[in-house]
Amino acid sequence: MIFDALVLSLPARHSTLRVRAWRTLKETGCGVLRDGVYVLPKDSKGSSVLSRLESEINAAGGSAMVVELEPKSPDDLKKVRALFDRTADYRALLQKLSAPATPRVLERLRRAFARLSAIDFFPGTAKRQAAEALSALERRLEDARGEPHSSLRHLRPLDRKTYQNRVWATRKKLWVDRMASAWLIRRFIDPSARFVWIDGPRDRPKKAVGFDFDGAQFTHVDGRVTFEVLLAGFGLEGDAALATIGRAVHFLDVGGTPVPDAKGLETMLRGAKEKARSDDALLADAMRTFDNFYSAYASQAEPRR
Repeated sequence: MIFDALVLSLPARHSTLRVRAWRTLKETGCGVLRDGVYVLPKDSKGSSVLSRLESEINAAGGSAMVVELEPKSPDDLKKVRALFDRTADYRALLQKLSAPATPRVLERLRRAFARLSAIDFFPGTAKRQAAEALSALERRLEDARGEPHSSLRHLRPLDRKTYQNRVWATRKKLWVDRMASAWLIRRFIDPSARFVWIDGPRDRPKKAVGFDFDGAQFTHVDGRVTFEVLLAGFGLEGDAALATIGRAVHFLDVGGTPVPDAKGLETMLRGAKEKARSDDALLADAMRTFDNFYSAYASQAEPRR
């Protein structure tokens, strides 16, 4: 494999050129072989930049020359390729991709990934991980569209008897909090519950009980997600298994303290969402997932004999 190498010596008193050259070399993704020797894979998009810098430096009274560099052994090639290792850069990007983000932040991260990819001449595992994290963040933001704002109203105890055989309405394109809430409603609150999936609050059928949208009877309150609000309202917080599921749902829906099983739950629900052709089919699959998680947590909570 052949590389282009720019060998340079900048004029001592030309600080503007020094800063401009350093910035250009960095943005082009040059590897630093040693002080004053910058390399790029031959025929990469940055090769023409080296030639331009060569002319500019010589014209300013410095010394610059672009030469071909061909490693003579596999070990030499390995050393040169190591100059382009972007693992640390991808690791820093991954930290940002794993944090909660807004659409504006997502767009900045997309641009950062594109810039890094453009100078990753020997991509590997780190790039793949960053690409997967970027896709995951895009999915999270897509799922979060229309998420309700947290209100400050007071929670009060409710009588399950008045919520039997009801129609329950929530937003289409179900995700974690809505899936978990629908499961909780059918398993612990209203076994005969019927669900309708609506585009927005104005589409809620009359007399239907709304959940997980702004203005719904059950929605985010004082930092709690809808699932947690339902637990509190119907006196279910004392169930340790439900409380454990609630912590995972909270983390996946709005972030906060990481929960050990949350990633596994998210993966299973993501798989269900990918294959489901309708929200009804998605809920049916999600019901089985939450049943399994509840059974596992409930068995752990049982006292040993």
